[in-house]
Formats: sequence, C-alpha cells, structure tokens
Amino acid sequence: MSTFLLVHGAWHSGRCWDRVVGLLESAGHLVHAPSLTGYGDKAHLLSPEVGLDTHVDDVVTLIEDEDLAEVILVGHSYAGLVISSVANRVPDRIGHLVYLDAMVPEDGESAVDVMPVTQHLIDLAAKSDSSWRIPPMPEQPAPHGLFGVTDPADIAWLRTMISDHPVRCLQQPVRLDNPAVNEIPCTHIHCVGGVKPEGVVRRPVAATQRNGSPAQVWELPTGHDCMVTMPAELSELLLKLGD
Repeated sequence: MSTFLLVHGAWHSGRCWDRVVGLLESAGHLVHAPSLTGYGDKAHLLSPEVGLDTHVDDVVTLIEDEDLAEVILVGHSYAGLVISSVANRVPDRIGHLVYLDAMVPEDGESAVDVMPVTQHLIDLAAKSDSSWRIPPMPEQPAPHGLFGVTDPADIAWLRTMISDHPVRCLQQPVRLDNPAVNEIPCTHIHCVGGVKPEGVVRRPVAATQRNGSPAQVWELPTGHDCMVTMPAELSELLLKLGD
C-alpha cells in the first residue's frame, strides 16, 4: 500500500480530486486530499494573511499528525510551489514528488518568478475593493473552458468548489535550501490537450533530475484540470508510482 497526498491548486478545493481518490483507494492505497486554508471546509479561514507558507504548514501538519511516510506528494498547478517547500521541510517523509501541470520553482522563487503572468492578476486585484484576493479565472469558450474543463456538467460541478485565491500565496518565496530534497525523485505530468491561456508558459524540464536520474515526464491529452476531465488516465499514471 502506498500513501498519496493530493494537493489542489489555486481557486480549487480538495474536492476536485474526488474522482481520483476513489480510483486510488479502490486499488488499495491510502489517499489524502485536503482542502488548503481558505478553501472548501476551510473557506471561513480565508484572510489577507493566508499565503504560501500557510499552505505549506497545512500539508506538513497533516503529514506529521498522521505520521505519514514515503508519501507520493502530488501538487497541481500552484501547488507545485507548495509541495516543493513541503519536501524541503520534511524530505525524510517524501518518497516521490509529482508536479501535475504545475509550477516548478527554484529556491527563493515565488509564483510571480515562475510564471510572470500572475503579476497581472495581482495588479488587477490591487485595483479592486478586495486587493488581497484574486477571483477565479473566468470561463471561456471551448477549447479553453473553465481551467480546461469544457463539459457543461463538469463545469457546473467545478463551480461548486472554486473560490478566491489570496495574493500572498503568489508573493511568498519557496524554500529549497535543504540538500536532502535533491534526492527525492520527481515526475512531471503535463496536460497537453487544451489551449494554454495567454501568458501561461511552462518551464522546460531539465533532462536530468537533481538526484542524477533521467527526467520522467508524462503527458495527458486534456486540459489543465485533468483530475476532472481524465481521472482514470491520471490515476493510472499515479498508480505506476505506487507499484
């Protein structure tokens, strides 16, 4: 039995993983898919003080409270920053890092450094009545949809769980200064079937991981929210890491 910890991205909640959780659990694995502070069952905790560090604390606390080990830690989108700093804090508890169509930072970088277009979102928020929070990206005509989701029923379901994202999450830096984190194997899963929003550019993956092994990059022919649109195919890939 493997332990999967699935971390949602900006604007989402842990419920976005529902379709994947069941598939991994039915294969005999332990799965956690928490909502980060400010989302889902923790939506009432949303405030200007919530930042990347808050979300890192959320995940580290769960790992330590549940005494989890050899965790396959999956971060979607913004959560690529979260899982990076989590691995830096508790590298001895992490068995594998999975960057799921995610931001992949270097030490000291924020979301703005990894994906400069996020500064535009911060600037727009600054002109609003709530300068510390960024509303979800608007739905666009297919093939863009809502976070790459185009099926009307799936969009309706997704709308029940998305909410504003704190600006501070995009401004706080990732910490990757623990040498032990370099030994953790990584897998990158790229969603290549949708159309990326303007300004969203994926960083190329280095041919060699920090631990010296070859890079492992898999692709899914779908939009950004692959846990909604291709849960079976995503689960099949994740299960390869749990074998």
